[in-house]
Amino acid sequence: MAQISSNNGFKQCSSHLEPTRTKEVDKEEALQMEAEALAKLQKDRRVTDNQRGFELSSNTRQKAQVYNKQDYDLMVFPESDTQKRTVDIDVEKLTQAELEKLLLDDSFETKKTPVLPVTPVLSPSFSAQVYLRPTIQRGQWPPGLPGPSTYTLPSIYQSTYSSKQTAFQNGFNPRMPAFPSTEPIYLSFPGQSPYFSYPLTPATPFLPQGSLPIYRPVVSPDMAKLFDKIASTSEFLKNGKARTDLEITNSKATVSNVQVSPKSEDISKFDWLDLDPLSKPKVDNVEVLNHEEEKNIPGLLAEDPWDAVLLEERSPASCHLERKVNGKSPSGATVTRSQSLNIRTTQFTKAQGQISQKDPNGTSSLSTGSSLLQEIEVQNEEVAAFCQSITKLKTKFPYTNHCTNPGYLLSPVTVQRNICGENASVKVSIEIEGFQLPVTFTCDVSSTVEIIIMQALCWVHDDLNQVDVGSYVLKVCGQEEVLQNNHCLGSHEHIQNCRKWDTEIKLQLLTFSAMCQNLARTAEDDKTAVDLNKHLHQMEKPYKEVITRYPVEELLDSYHNQVELALQIENQHRAVDQVIKAVRKICSALDGVETLAITESVKKLKRAVNLPRSNSADVTSLSGEDDMSKSSSRGSLNLENPVQVSLDQLTAAIYDLLRLHANSGRSFANCAQSNRNIKEAWTTTEQLQFTIFAAHGISSNWVSNYEKYYLICSLSHNGKDLFKPIQSKKSSGSSPDSNKQRKGPEALGKVSLPLFDFKRFLTCGTKLLYLWTSSHTNPVPGTVPRKGYVMERIVLQVDFPSSTFDVVYTTPQLDKSIIQQHNLETLENDTKGKLLDILHRDSSLGLSKEDKAFLWEKRYYCLKYPNCLPKVLASAPNWKWVNLAKTYSLLQQWPPLHPLTALELLDSKFADQEVRSIAVTWIEAISDDELTDLLPQFVQALKYEIYLNSSLVHFLLSRALGNIHIAHNLYWLLKDALHDAQFGARYEHVLGALLSVGGKGLREELLKQTKLVQLLGGVAEKVRQASGSARQVVLQRSMERVQSFFLRNKCRLPLNPSLVAKELNIKSCSFFSSNAVPLKVTMVNADPMGEEINVMFKVGEDLRQDMLALQMIKIMDKIWLKEGLDLRMVIFKCLSTGRDRGMVELVPASDTLRKIQVEYGVTGSFKDKPLAEWLRKYNPSEEEYEKASENFIYSCAGCCVATYVLGICDRHNDNIMLRSTGHMFHIDFGKFLGHAQMFGSFKRDRAPFVLTSDMAYVINGGEKPTIRFQLFVDLCCQAYNLIRKQTNLFLNLLSLMIPSGLPELTSIQDLKYVRDALQPQTTDAEATIFFTRLIESSLGSIATKFNFFIHNLAQLRFSGLPSNDEPILSFSPKTYSFRQDGRIKEVSVFTYHKKYNPDKHYIYVVRILREGQLEPSFVFRTFDEFQELHNKLSIIFPLWKLPGFPNRMVLGRTHIKDVAAKRKIELNSYLQNLMSASTDVAECDLVCTFFHPLLRDEKAEGLARSADAGPFSPTPGQIGGAVKLSVSYRNGTLFIMVMHIKDLVTEDGADPNPYVKTYLLPDTHKTSKRKTKISRKTRNPTFNEMLVYSGYSKETLRQRQLQLSVLSAESLRENFFLGGVTLPLKDFNLSKETVKWYQLTAATYL
Repeated sequence: MAQISSNNGFKQCSSHLEPTRTKEVDKEEALQMEAEALAKLQKDRRVTDNQRGFELSSNTRQKAQVYNKQDYDLMVFPESDTQKRTVDIDVEKLTQAELEKLLLDDSFETKKTPVLPVTPVLSPSFSAQVYLRPTIQRGQWPPGLPGPSTYTLPSIYQSTYSSKQTAFQNGFNPRMPAFPSTEPIYLSFPGQSPYFSYPLTPATPFLPQGSLPIYRPVVSPDMAKLFDKIASTSEFLKNGKARTDLEITNSKATVSNVQVSPKSEDISKFDWLDLDPLSKPKVDNVEVLNHEEEKNIPGLLAEDPWDAVLLEERSPASCHLERKVNGKSPSGATVTRSQSLNIRTTQFTKAQGQISQKDPNGTSSLSTGSSLLQEIEVQNEEVAAFCQSITKLKTKFPYTNHCTNPGYLLSPVTVQRNICGENASVKVSIEIEGFQLPVTFTCDVSSTVEIIIMQALCWVHDDLNQVDVGSYVLKVCGQEEVLQNNHCLGSHEHIQNCRKWDTEIKLQLLTFSAMCQNLARTAEDDKTAVDLNKHLHQMEKPYKEVITRYPVEELLDSYHNQVELALQIENQHRAVDQVIKAVRKICSALDGVETLAITESVKKLKRAVNLPRSNSADVTSLSGEDDMSKSSSRGSLNLENPVQVSLDQLTAAIYDLLRLHANSGRSFANCAQSNRNIKEAWTTTEQLQFTIFAAHGISSNWVSNYEKYYLICSLSHNGKDLFKPIQSKKSSGSSPDSNKQRKGPEALGKVSLPLFDFKRFLTCGTKLLYLWTSSHTNPVPGTVPRKGYVMERIVLQVDFPSSTFDVVYTTPQLDKSIIQQHNLETLENDTKGKLLDILHRDSSLGLSKEDKAFLWEKRYYCLKYPNCLPKVLASAPNWKWVNLAKTYSLLQQWPPLHPLTALELLDSKFADQEVRSIAVTWIEAISDDELTDLLPQFVQALKYEIYLNSSLVHFLLSRALGNIHIAHNLYWLLKDALHDAQFGARYEHVLGALLSVGGKGLREELLKQTKLVQLLGGVAEKVRQASGSARQVVLQRSMERVQSFFLRNKCRLPLNPSLVAKELNIKSCSFFSSNAVPLKVTMVNADPMGEEINVMFKVGEDLRQDMLALQMIKIMDKIWLKEGLDLRMVIFKCLSTGRDRGMVELVPASDTLRKIQVEYGVTGSFKDKPLAEWLRKYNPSEEEYEKASENFIYSCAGCCVATYVLGICDRHNDNIMLRSTGHMFHIDFGKFLGHAQMFGSFKRDRAPFVLTSDMAYVINGGEKPTIRFQLFVDLCCQAYNLIRKQTNLFLNLLSLMIPSGLPELTSIQDLKYVRDALQPQTTDAEATIFFTRLIESSLGSIATKFNFFIHNLAQLRFSGLPSNDEPILSFSPKTYSFRQDGRIKEVSVFTYHKKYNPDKHYIYVVRILREGQLEPSFVFRTFDEFQELHNKLSIIFPLWKLPGFPNRMVLGRTHIKDVAAKRKIELNSYLQNLMSASTDVAECDLVCTFFHPLLRDEKAEGLARSADAGPFSPTPGQIGGAVKLSVSYRNGTLFIMVMHIKDLVTEDGADPNPYVKTYLLPDTHKTSKRKTKISRKTRNPTFNEMLVYSGYSKETLRQRQLQLSVLSAESLRENFFLGGVTLPLKDFNLSKETVKWYQLTAATYL
């Protein structure tokens, strides 16, 4: 018995509960009771040898507990104390003294023979008791209390059918003890007996169809009579009376036509004998088979209430289940779920015209209709209420509203890019119907789309007054999306992408009527009722399907047919086997639940069929039967047939299971009658207790894979456990393997249930909770099962007690008068400073308990700082009901939050429904395009909603109704979330609502996309499993099936609904050689003006983490753009279409760094020039190359910041790509938040981010640092500081994704990396210094290049050089042949020139004379390019066919005239030998391409500059350069940040080793000297170092001058002066930061 006590508002209860006896039974009363009991027993007794029957029953039970390997489906681990057996009681043999002692014994009920665990014969199930006993006192009953939360860990729940049974069980276990245990789980109410009856109180009409049987009570008739007398004693009369009156009243309301005598009220006193909380033997349970039998019932009740129970017990056949005759119920009829399970009266039967019929064997058959089965099918009340609410929401978006139902997609709008130094005008090309050529003109990007339409219409119409401009739209060519008329042109994402890629802006002018509007809702859609399940049948579900009503009906028909057959034929063994098979199918259809009643009945049936006919009396005794004379007079079956008795019990058990299944999801609030008392939750002081009674459907893999199982229960609120979780005892599973390494506990599943239902009533009755899990367990807790595994569910049966009154949660009334805004200025300075410090912190994550207590105390001073509301609410000491009024009043008066700030209130920290509702109200101000970016977080936030029908669900569905982009993205996110083990059912409801309200057009489109994804997934799996050589053949064949899909349909792309494909281009489809073998899918655009659509489709990899990383990068880019910083980021789309599969957009004209680097050999990653030369190849002109280099600098800066902040790891050169336009971007985000990729014990990602020397070469424009690198550093630091200001946003977005099941984002601890990376508490200057050091660390890391090299080796080993991939020259964008250029007659190295572009090197002039040409041509090639030619030729031809190449190694300096002269001779010789070699070598395309003129060759004159014209030639005695400083003052300290120096000049022309030294003058003792570090060998150093002068007042500083000197540090001589500057501090405004460049002069220095 677990017990919890806490100061959180839960009252402690005693751990050991005994029934409270307020009055002892006196001796005289007991003797009188004995005499009556004995007289009744002798009168009714039919079996003469009762002792023999009890012994047989006891022996059978003992055998049932023996572990049977063959029948071992049920995992039971009874406690050691349950092995004890008590002596059965023979009432006749008891003496008066013994009976008196027995009756006066308080612990009599515990001596009942314990129910032993019985192995089920149908399905793997087990039962156990786990107690959760938090006690509740007034003050804390929030409705959003998601408890109990049940975790299934590697332990089978403790199985104890012992003497300590609970006071209420599931009732479907006929052999359970009939008494509450010493450790019951129940709600104890003042003045009530701890023994409960369980009234069935219907709130809605129930239409029965005949008679249903009542299974036999768990006690024998003998014991029942004895209990009858006990219950009539003063104790039970006193404690049961209050309940009795109410219960009988409720029963009368249902069975109005049954005449109940006053004596029948006593029936409720015996309800405590039956442990079933749903199906108690009450008046309304009495079965009536026909009109003749009807009149007998009142008489029985009047004679003795217990006779009715005994009669039902003896007459199973007389209450046999009715069977369906006509099958299905009328279509479209409203089905009302039964509120009382066992109401079967002829009066109701006559009202429906349903007359029960008997077959020749005496069994009754089902009448027309299927109310019980309709109960199973009908949705529970919460879902029904949700449907009604969605129907109401749907009416707010009529199909006639064009604004919310355009039928086409609108192009997303975002912050307009402000590209520095670029003209704000763009060239637009518009296709107009009737014009052969497009209309082209230039317009300003700030012009609205409506103005652009008017300009276009001027070409068509002379008088625009006659034209309705508003009826026209501009459609994007190649895409099914339209620009938004009321937004400016440049704000559309499509236009921004065109400007980024420098592509033509192509649009098409159309009218609304000409637009394809197939996604619009219609009048028929508006009329269609909301049905959550209607459109989900085609969804690919990750779990086993639950069989619907009609298959259950068919299974029941089959079962009854088998029962009839078993009763008719002589050889019953085979027939009984068929009956058992039918029962197994029914249990499987009902979620695999097999109750103990069914298990017992099946075992009894097996025993009965093996007994001879003469043993019928024994079987009757075994079955707990007694005198059957009364029932036989009613025409029931022959009592001498033990098989029929067992079948009746089995039938009753099956229908009890149906009732349990039908009622498990029902709200108890609907059971409330008008005369039922209601008690507010905050006034209750009763204890909250419940029993986790049983678990059904345990996976066999668990049994074999785990040694121990156990269950953990917790009660939580606001994402925190209110008490210490309670753990059951561990039970053994498989035998431990001594050779196997032991692991820690592994979570196998989780399920939760709110304590208050959606109507705010306390949960009661029996609930079936579905705990989803995978047969293949996951190694990481919190992860979601892989796609290939079908999720299975364990059904937990949880029993909540019922009481005579309803406990309801009421929202406290607001009192606005209690809130008064306090003025922050009235606080003392220390208090004010402390409060402001807390308010300005980035989030509530770092707040201490003291900070939270202080903030909560001062909350009324915070109203002028609205964004601090999440911190204030997170600081609340508790959420007790008595305090909620003040909290709610504070919320009502709080200024509205920004939508992105209010997003934090949807996190798990805030479970209160009022808080979440007002947060959604504030979030409604967000635009559709912003919402689309944040949809993944909103979808995850649905998990934190307590109820299905929440304001957040309404918000998402309403936005989806008005925007197709949102509806499309929401569909795929919800579909992917169906795999969530705990919340998949909730997502299924929301997805069903979305499909139901979205309209037929959208629904059909989404289903087509789903089909396409399924087909591509199948192809990808086949290609992946095929061998390397057969993959292409398998791909081509498999794609034919996908092509057949396109023959019937056009289909929008799941990745981007604006793209419509009409067919595959199978010849262009291929696959990639990575481990996952993803497909490259090429589709033909349905728009003839559009380009081909290329996507990657992956299986075997979870793309949700990629989606999250790309989402974060996109949000970063928008933050930068909003601040005017365009880092030219490449944002490609990625979509997870299911577990471990998805689609990725392919960025055109891009290659991985590995592919670029290996052009220079496997060691290409160690070289500096590959990236620069690759860019130059695709950007041959200087203008193009400069533009590409600029794109590289900006995009590289953005990538460095983004990958560092997000902790993107596993960064090898196949995960970084470069576009021909110079844009760099990262792919494959399988490792993030600092979870580095390991190579054994070696951490592969050692640098903060990837920044290598070949990237620096492009940034600098050469090997030496230039001012371009300073620009790069400034961009990085500026971008980093902008993201730091949004720390709270990123922490909130990532926090909301914690429950998504991502393997590397499982807890709040994973966010620590991001918070540490953003340095939220530092100043911008400190952060600039910090990030500058990161740049230096990354650039100086050899580990990154080594990692690239290792990856090159691995790829070379596994893939090698593709056979169809001919080597090409890196400096030529194309391959040429001699057929095009003409054969070469003569070739020689003519001369060489020294170049400084950008570094000193020598270039060789090659003279070429071709056949048919009189004048030779000249090309310019470097020594490295000659060597590349030789290396590429050696790949194609054997070395013996090629001439030897000059040695590259040179002693001493390489770039000198002597080396160049020597190499000229060697290269000339090499060319002569090459051209005289075999024809296949001399005339190959590679040689021809080498000699083909490039753009640089055509500008040879401009390139051939003399060495004296070098840009860095020094002028003797000249001081040059400038220094960039940041000067600021705060808290009595002067901060001088030395940022950059550019264009330093030295006398000898050598690169200096600069450093900076400063003084505050006057300073006679040189105490103010400060120095920076030394920067080696550069004229353009970057320092970003802070020099600090503390203890100076502003007045003092105004008298001082800052003297700054730049010197070069020399090791063999004295340091020499490079320049300096003196700055009077009085010229600075020290109240703000000053950042400026200062020219260096020849000033004197100290």
